[in-house]
Amino acid sequence: MPRPKTGGVLAQARRPILGLWISLSPLCLLLPLIILLTRPLSSMGEALAPPKFTKTPTDQIGVSGGVASFVCQATGNPKPSVYWNKKGKKVNSQRIEVTIEFDDGAGAVLRIQPLRGPRDENTYECVARNSVDEKSVTAKLSIIREDLLPFGFPSIDMGPQLKVVERTRTATMLCAASGIPDPEISWFKDFLPVDPSTSQGRIKQLRSGALQIENSEETDQGKYECVATNSQGVRYSSPANLYVRGATDTLRRVPPRFSILPSNHEIMPGGSINITCVAVGSPMPYVKWMLGNEDLTPEDEMSIGRNVLELSGVRESANYTCVAMSSLGIIEASAQVLVKTLPKPPGTPIITETTATSVTITWDSGNPDPVSYYIIQYRAKGPDSKYETVDSITTTRYSIGGLYPNTEYEIRVSAYNTIGQGPPSARVEARTGEQAPVSPPRNVQAHIISENTVMVRWEEPEEPNGQVKGYRVYYTMDPSRPINEWQIHNVQDSVLTTIPNLVTSETYTIQVLAFTSVGDGPFSDPVHVKVLHGDSIIPILRCVFLPLILLLENIALHFYYKVIKKQKSDKKENDETDVSRDEEVEAEEEAVQEIE
Repeated sequence: MPRPKTGGVLAQARRPILGLWISLSPLCLLLPLIILLTRPLSSMGEALAPPKFTKTPTDQIGVSGGVASFVCQATGNPKPSVYWNKKGKKVNSQRIEVTIEFDDGAGAVLRIQPLRGPRDENTYECVARNSVDEKSVTAKLSIIREDLLPFGFPSIDMGPQLKVVERTRTATMLCAASGIPDPEISWFKDFLPVDPSTSQGRIKQLRSGALQIENSEETDQGKYECVATNSQGVRYSSPANLYVRGATDTLRRVPPRFSILPSNHEIMPGGSINITCVAVGSPMPYVKWMLGNEDLTPEDEMSIGRNVLELSGVRESANYTCVAMSSLGIIEASAQVLVKTLPKPPGTPIITETTATSVTITWDSGNPDPVSYYIIQYRAKGPDSKYETVDSITTTRYSIGGLYPNTEYEIRVSAYNTIGQGPPSARVEARTGEQAPVSPPRNVQAHIISENTVMVRWEEPEEPNGQVKGYRVYYTMDPSRPINEWQIHNVQDSVLTTIPNLVTSETYTIQVLAFTSVGDGPFSDPVHVKVLHGDSIIPILRCVFLPLILLLENIALHFYYKVIKKQKSDKKENDETDVSRDEEVEAEEEAVQEIE
């Protein structure tokens, strides 16, 4: 067999395969390598993986006016994005809640400052999501007022101070805290947690709690906070800046950028508001506030990195501008403060429909500007009745359910906007419809009053659910028969009746029900009575009527003694009158004798 010829680069190659000489082009030889190099990494051994949390947030107890930070980080393939939710909605870095991302979005810090209860007391959710799956974990925030802190709550005895250090030198940020139990100390830099384990030993946290930074670099420059945590709660120190001198000559310089943009606010006339603006960069920028062309921050009071504009007694709407500046540039961001009033009362509600357990109302908004939602308050009429509340109503028509039948209610409506809840509308009264009674007549009793007559008495149902139109008394000598085959005695406007013409020596079963205009209620429990012969009913009559006779005797005696007492009083007055007349007669006789 002849050998294959060799040629140029494009010459075909022949190789023995399974004992045969087959011609192969260079492209055929490279094709497996090309396929191997172009395969996705995931198919080469790095499998897709759902998010897995490497740092999870923990429940925190903060102090009113302080700070709380929740840290969350996750891994996965592809790398997940991490974000925070509050009440099912994504936190969008507005107002006091700020999300700071790190690790290319696979980590996020939720920072809340200043804490206010109960506004910020909530359960916050960290969500990690990639194309494979979505995972979440929650943490709860509680807030305690400064004057109500429990014994042992952490206290910062010594916080970090402004420090300037030469590049490559060692910087130490001090921190000391106390509490019961002894608090653990951690550190944040530019609102992100400091993890000494990632610095290859260059950054250490000492046993005293201080943070020691060796061989300082430009990246160490920033705003530091120490945090004391124990079982009683969390306390943050005041922030302090660390500057690394001489670093900017050789290391990377970063122009300023906003990490917390100022947010818009709506307040009432004369209200107060704090607006926070935070910028970062290298070197760290100065931050100031302006109103139009007017500087609100004196030049000698410009803070570095963070500036809080405190406004009080605001009467007019305005746009305020946050300016961040460094040697690498100037940036601006504006916040609008809109002065608004509470919403006006809506129009008086109009009753459009009633049922036994619901009332439907409509009303006019009464407000030219949009409102966030409406609040309905209702209560049953009565001196001790309290209002029930239904809120978050976004329409001007609503059906109030779960009401009691045949009950009169007072209903009013108020509007809510971004400022708060306005005054209520005028009240409207509505009575729910009737239903059949849901409870039977109470305390049913039956007594023989003659040889063939039974007296039956009862009390009205506990829950009549309307105006009782009457009662039906069912009776039979054979209670095993269906109830519709019993004899019926109808009663109106009374809770007492007699059933005549009964069979002597027979036992009767009696049940009573009440009815309204809607229908019949349930039956009472059965009572049994035996009709006796004439002589044997005397003790029963005595038992039934003796209390009535005694009552009548007491009434008669009461009036008798009252009459006797009056007669005695009248006689006494007459006797005193007669004595007075006798004395006058004697005096006249003595005068006549003296004249004679």
